[in-house]
Amino acid sequence: MEYLDIVDRDGLPTGEIVSREEAHKNGIRHRTAHVWVIRSKKDGFDILLQKRSENSESFPGMFDTSSAGHIPAGDEPMQSALREIHEELGINASEDQFKYIGKFSNSYQKIFRSQLFFDNEVTWVYLYSEPIDINKISLQESEVSEVRWFDLNEVWDSVCSQQGNFCVSKNGLTVLMNHCYNKLYNKR
Repeated sequence: MEYLDIVDRDGLPTGEIVSREEAHKNGIRHRTAHVWVIRSKKDGFDILLQKRSENSESFPGMFDTSSAGHIPAGDEPMQSALREIHEELGINASEDQFKYIGKFSNSYQKIFRSQLFFDNEVTWVYLYSEPIDINKISLQESEVSEVRWFDLNEVWDSVCSQQGNFCVSKNGLTVLMNHCYNKLYNKR
């Protein structure tokens, strides 16, 4: 059974822990880490999204953040981000290859497989922009069925209009958009 730190609004552990199942059943605030894999192009950015396994407890078969996961009780966000990108995509990254770009809160309720799923998270967001060949990525088949590059602006438009096969958090995508476009426009 996986245990998570219960956290305050800023994502700081309260000293209490909860099982992952109970956190999602009762909407107890906990932490996650997201990693966006990006590549620059002449007119913007592409992002690598993973297609969630059809067996996923939430959003099966939809395209999501490059790599993401819960932060186990006692772990730190960076530690979890490094572990998740390795487990899900087979990328052996190091701390100096990640750039922390912010955090956000997310809370929602949805029904998946006839069960109420209540998510209440504070998420640390990291950027990974090292060159990768998606044909050489080793996917964690129990969680990820494929990966694909998408234009960042097209994903943003789809998420905002709630079109397409994306379950990317708009709050998380906002953190990424702000970082990427501040970087792009400050170069000029």
